[in-house]
Parts: sequence; structure tokens; C-alpha cells
Amino acid sequence: MINLIAPEYYNFTEEVEKFSKDPHKVAIKWVGTDGSEKNITYVSLVEEMNRYANALVNLGLKKGDRVLIITQKVPESYYIYLACLKAGLVMIPCSEMLRAKDLTYRINHSEASAVIVYNHLTNEVDSITEPIPTLKYKLIIGEHETEGWTSLTRFAENESAYFVGEKTKRDEMALLPYTSGTTGNPKAVVHNHGWFFAHLQIAPSLWLDIKEGDLVWATAAPGWQKWIWSPFVSTIGMGATAFVYNGRFDAANYLQLLQKYQVNVLCCTPTEYRFMAKLNNLSDYSLPALRSAVSAGEPLNVQVIETFQKEFGITVRDGYGQTENTLLIGTLPGTKLKKGFMGKAIPGYQVEIINHEGKPCAIGEVGDIAVHKSTPTLFKEYYKDFERTQKAYRGDWYLTGDQAKKDEDGYFWYEGRSDDIIISSGYTIGPFEVEDALTKHPLVRECAVVASPDPDRGNVVKAFVVLVDPHMEKGEDLIAELQEHVKNLTAPYKYPRKIEFVEELPKTASGKIRRVELRQKEMQQPQK
Repeated sequence: MINLIAPEYYNFTEEVEKFSKDPHKVAIKWVGTDGSEKNITYVSLVEEMNRYANALVNLGLKKGDRVLIITQKVPESYYIYLACLKAGLVMIPCSEMLRAKDLTYRINHSEASAVIVYNHLTNEVDSITEPIPTLKYKLIIGEHETEGWTSLTRFAENESAYFVGEKTKRDEMALLPYTSGTTGNPKAVVHNHGWFFAHLQIAPSLWLDIKEGDLVWATAAPGWQKWIWSPFVSTIGMGATAFVYNGRFDAANYLQLLQKYQVNVLCCTPTEYRFMAKLNNLSDYSLPALRSAVSAGEPLNVQVIETFQKEFGITVRDGYGQTENTLLIGTLPGTKLKKGFMGKAIPGYQVEIINHEGKPCAIGEVGDIAVHKSTPTLFKEYYKDFERTQKAYRGDWYLTGDQAKKDEDGYFWYEGRSDDIIISSGYTIGPFEVEDALTKHPLVRECAVVASPDPDRGNVVKAFVVLVDPHMEKGEDLIAELQEHVKNLTAPYKYPRKIEFVEELPKTASGKIRRVELRQKEMQQPQK
């Protein structure tokens, strides 16, 4: 039986330090878009962690302070996250695509003391006009000095490479990622230090199949919980080498990099796998070093799995989890495959399909995917939101918001979301955020946003829009204007790729919009 309970005092940085005894062991292989390369050893990684931790503490930050972090696919992201953990600071990962409105809410809700951003990502923070009374420190990664900001990199250069870490208990808060909800503002998910221990016992070895010394490319970007899962904890926590490419996704380029650097373990989104599988010259590439390939974020098409099996002799294995937990259901190496299934519950976890009474469903009966409250990787609570926390449970079971059924062999089969959350290209998008942005446009009277099936992205955001003037021109120019309006107000990945103008929205007798009716309408549409 795998032990998932961390020692009373635990800090993930101790796992990383174990691998710094070998001066030649590489922790990070970074590749730039211009082909430049940089190898960071575990010795250097630990030294930089300590320098940054000293810098943060000497600037005035103390254990328990919340720190909002916006970085990119660079080695410094590893330094910062490790430094925060070792200093006992609470990390708030944020995507570089978030806008001033998003950041204002996160800073004020979390009562963040500091923001740390990559040197050219200061604009959105600087454009905040609302009061942010708790924010004391604005720190940039990089040598470049910006007015009102302190270069944390320059500060850290003069610090000692030795730092005595804070003693952190397993149940103390370490991580506060925000995740979109169907209504209202994003939810702040509290994870404690013990989460890192529990995740490390399961996901890297059982699912990703990472061995010490492997070259691991997990393509998620910092700012997302998936980056914490795989490129960060699962890779450097196992003594493997994190392959970090600081460039946009391009299917052909990704395959060239996989081939050139002989990557052993790959973790991509289904969208990335789909675009790679569609290349006409896929057989031109050879990936003999690739031993393990996994996918997460949304269901992966059977034909994509079959394409990778045929071309590279590798089985892309699905995995399912959330910001609120970790890998819950997946296809482990050696698992007998069934076309279209999600996988099985991960050993050591209580994951079940339950009905409205909180009881396990019968074989083949569709119900809610639920996780027992005793699961060590389950989040502690939604920060400052007792009501939302309570609503997330049915008895002793946390409800993931997804529905599935289970067969007689214990395989899970995905059915869909039980709420209005949209998952597109692995991004989790709350309809409220998009609707809120759209209704701020003077031409929009009201709107509703739902998921619309898409062959490449799984789903895309679709908006049904009622205009103030129903007689105005409803062409492509107006659609583009509304899309750009949303991109300017919230993270660009949330914009509606599809917009349909309607005269009215379906509503209940009490006036609530019936998104379920709109979702059903989309599901019946033929995919193009």
C-alpha cells in the first residue's frame, strides 16, 4: 500500500536537494526559440533556489505571505517556485494571459503581499486602477529595471547560495491556484504542503512513468496547476531532467524537438496531440527514445491514439484530474486498452461514480465522478468561501463536476460536465467570465456562453448574443469586434470562437437562462 500521508513537517524542496549531490546531474534543459540551449544542474538549481529565497526574505516577505507569480517557460520559474516553497511563502500561479481585472481580484482576494513577474509582463499589473492595499512588493525576473519595480534577479545575484528553509507542516497552506467557476469570480483552491508529497508518490511513477535521469517534456506553461503537476513536481521531484522549450506550439517543430533531443517522456494536451497527428508527413519523424506519452485536460480521440501507435509504436495514455486534486483516473502502463475509456481509478485513491443520494452507482449507470474527502491530494477548501466549499460535497464525497459511468472491469467512461464549465484545449473556462465581458459591450443586451464541440480543441467557447438593436447588421465585422472586446477584458484564451446572434435566450419561469438547452442544441450540431 502506497503511503500518501506526508511527515508532520514536510517541504518539497527537500526532495529536490537530494539530487544535488551529483555535480553533473542536469535538472533543466532549456531551449530557446533561436535554438540556443542552457543546461542547469541540480547543484545550480539548489543554489539559485537559495539565492532567490534569501532575496525574498531579505526584502521583507515572511512565512505565510501570499505571492502572485506570473512567469514563462524559463529556468527562473523553477527558481522562484522552489524559493517560495523553501521560504514558506504561499504561491499564487497566474497565467501571463490574465488581464488587470483578473489580477486585481486575485491580489485583493488573496491579500497578496507581492507580485513576481517576468520582466516584460508588467503592463497588466501597472494598468490596475483599483486599490490593492496589501500589495507591498512589485518584483521582476530579469536584469531590466522598470519604474516602480525591483529586479528580483539582480537582488538575488548578491545573496548567499545557502538558506535555512522554514519548517513547514504538512497541513500548512503552500499553494493557492485560482480556477474558474460557473458563476461569480474564480475559486481559490487551498493546497497544503502535504499535497506535494502525496502527488509525488503517485503521478510521476505510476502514470507518467518517469525514471531518474529521463528527459521529460511536459508542455504546460507556468501559471497553470498542470505545470505544478508535471514539469515541476513530477520531474525535478524524481531526479529527471525537465525539457523546457520557450516557444509557441507548432506541430512540426514539436516533433522535430522530440526527435532531436530524444525526449523520453511526453505530456501534452489533447489539442497538441491532435495537431501533430494531422501532419501529412508524420512518418518522416522517428521517436525511438520516447518511452511514455500521456495526455490530460480533456478526453483524447481514439483515432489520435491509433495514429501514434501506428507511426511511433507508442500508446498515448489518458489521465484525468483537476486543480482541486491531482491525477484521479488514468491509463497506467500495461493497462489493457478499451477504445474511448478514461482509465481506472488510481491506486490508493477513493474515486467513485455516485448518484444523487451519494451512493455508488450501478455498473453502467451514469453518475457524478466523486472523490472521498479522506484523499490526501484533495484540496483543503476554497479560500474564504465556506459556502462554495460546502456545495462541492455530497456527504463525504467531493464532486468533480464531471459525469461518467463505470463498467464491470472498473473502467471509467466519460459522459460530460454536470455543470456549465467549458474545457477547451485543456483550459478550464467559466461562462460567467466571458458573459461578464460581453455584456460590457454597449451593443450587447444579454448573452449566454456554452461549450461547442470542436474536432481539434475538444470544445470551444460559443456565445449566444442578444443585441440592444435587433435590426443592426450582424456580420463578421461585428463578431470580430465582440471577440476583440472580450480579449481585451479577460484572458484571450477565453474569447468566444463562435458567436450566434439570437432574438432571445431560453429561460426558466423565474428568469434564469437555461444554458442546458443551449448546450444540447450545440451537441446536436454536425461538426465541421
